[in-house]
Amino acid sequence: MAGRSWCVRSPTSETEVRDERAARGTTPVVEAVFREEHGRLLAALVRRFGDLDLAEEVTSEAVEAALAKWPVHGVPPKPGAWLMTTARRKAVDRLRRDQALAARLAILQVDADRAEPAAAPAMDGDLPDERLQMFFTCSHPALAAEDRVALTLRCLAGLTTSEVARAFLVPESTMAKRIVRAKKKIREARVPFRTPGAGELPDRLPGVLQVLYSVFTEGYAASAGPRLQRLDLAEEAIRLARILRSLLPAQREVTGLLALMLLVHARREARTGSDGELVLLDEQDRSRWDSAMISEGLGLVPIALVGGTPGRYAVQAAIAALHDEAADLGTTDWPQIVALYDVLLTLTPSPIVALNRAVAVAFRDGPAAGLALLDELADEPRLHRYHPFPMARAELLHRLGRHAEAAAAYRKAVELAGTEPERARLRRKLREIEHGDS
Repeated sequence: MAGRSWCVRSPTSETEVRDERAARGTTPVVEAVFREEHGRLLAALVRRFGDLDLAEEVTSEAVEAALAKWPVHGVPPKPGAWLMTTARRKAVDRLRRDQALAARLAILQVDADRAEPAAAPAMDGDLPDERLQMFFTCSHPALAAEDRVALTLRCLAGLTTSEVARAFLVPESTMAKRIVRAKKKIREARVPFRTPGAGELPDRLPGVLQVLYSVFTEGYAASAGPRLQRLDLAEEAIRLARILRSLLPAQREVTGLLALMLLVHARREARTGSDGELVLLDEQDRSRWDSAMISEGLGLVPIALVGGTPGRYAVQAAIAALHDEAADLGTTDWPQIVALYDVLLTLTPSPIVALNRAVAVAFRDGPAAGLALLDELADEPRLHRYHPFPMARAELLHRLGRHAEAAAAYRKAVELAGTEPERARLRRKLREIEHGDS
């Protein structure tokens, strides 16, 4: 399969208007079809015509045509095929009208076919569609990390630019610039639209997984704003992870990431109280956890762990599984969790992993042991603006009866916390300590 570089033109506001109209004007059934088919349709059109902007425009036009016809005539038996046929016709019509664009695309294709060797056969056989190429193109290492996330949500999840901007609490103009910047980089770096060969996959797959994990993390624990969770964003990351696993079923880290997402997201209903305040794991009502999602995640963990050295997502999924299997905090297998954090530290040494291990040690060996490990991390620059660090210190200091120090740590955590539900809990804990000291 020859690689294809993307020809990129300036985005049109009409495309965004159509997408916004589609988002507002669909029934749940039609919306589900659009969401499921968008990434597949866009990927196939980019593969066919080599132009991302053209593919986006005709995809939006096809959706607009469906919005006009489907409510009257019903959803066709094969909605994806209907959308593809409509979009292809519209693309051909545009190319006929725009001979200059057609000529540029023809030259680009000849150049790409000469420059790019045929890709090695896919590791898992024939691909069911071309979204896999889109995953790797959107997550190409030539792009900045924030641009990879934006482009993945725009192209694979089918979110509009304004929706992506809202998800990450930035102005729409800022997000539009990121997407345009990503497309420009793809053009200038001549990023091919193809699946990496077997020899390239180990180096490229981690970038794809990191993008999906970043999307999920922002949904699970928002970096800022009035809400703790963005459930729509977390669920979109899970949907994309399911797609990726269907495309690469033999890749254990893809399975590990999906398992991790499911096991963590299963606790979503218990993570906030009736007033929206954060509820930590040790305080959650576990009867509110999603048992079906936990069961699915637990079934995936062994698949991710068996068959060689486990990856970072598989190990994190195993940790999440131990939490989800426990009836309460007291029956949690803390020794095994600490051992898994030891493995994770060898795979991805970081102060954040060390922080989480210290908290686990505190539950295994007592608050003094955990606090000693946290104190060893005090000079880590990455933790200076990371509010879970002073929050963890405050919790352990409180358990040790060192209330003045705990209050100071809670104040620091309040200052650093990004969302109002987190600040509300921290302020409440601070008031409890101050009241107890008075």
